[in-house]
Amino acid sequence: MISLPSRDFLETRIEDYIISSEKVAHVQLGNSAEHALLVLTKTGYSAVPVLDLKYRFCGLINAQRITESILGMNHIEYERLPEIRVEDIMQTDLPLIKINDRFQRALDLLINQNFLCVVDDDGMFMGILTRRVILKQLKKQIYQIRNSQ
Repeated sequence: MISLPSRDFLETRIEDYIISSEKVAHVQLGNSAEHALLVLTKTGYSAVPVLDLKYRFCGLINAQRITESILGMNHIEYERLPEIRVEDIMQTDLPLIKINDRFQRALDLLINQNFLCVVDDDGMFMGILTRRVILKQLKKQIYQIRNSQ
C-alpha cells in the first residue's frame, strides 16, 4: 500500500495546476447551439464552459445536449440549431472548484468528471483543472515515494 509522506501534497493549492481561462475555448450566454457545436467541433473538446458577458461561469455545453435539443420524432432538425440558445440547454448542476481550493478537494471531485471549472470567489471563470493533470501529479508523488525508499 502506498502512503504519502505528509499531508502537504493533498493540501497543495490547485492554482498552479489549472489551465488558464485565456487558453480555454468557451461560449457565451446568447450564443446559438450552432455556434457552440462549431466551437466543440473545431476544438475537439467534449464540453466547453458557458460564460456571461462579464466572464462569470454559468454552465457547460456539450455535443450530446445540443444533439438532444434537435431530435425530432422522425429526423434530426438541424434547421433549429441557429434558434436554440446555449443557456436553454446547458448543464448547470455540476461541481465547481475555487481557485484557492486544495488538491484533496479536486481529487474528490474529479473522480466523476473529466475536468472541473475553476472560479474565483465572485464566480469569475479562471480556467479548468483536468483529471490528466491530477493523475500526473499523483504519479509524480508515487514515484518520489518509491524512489525514496
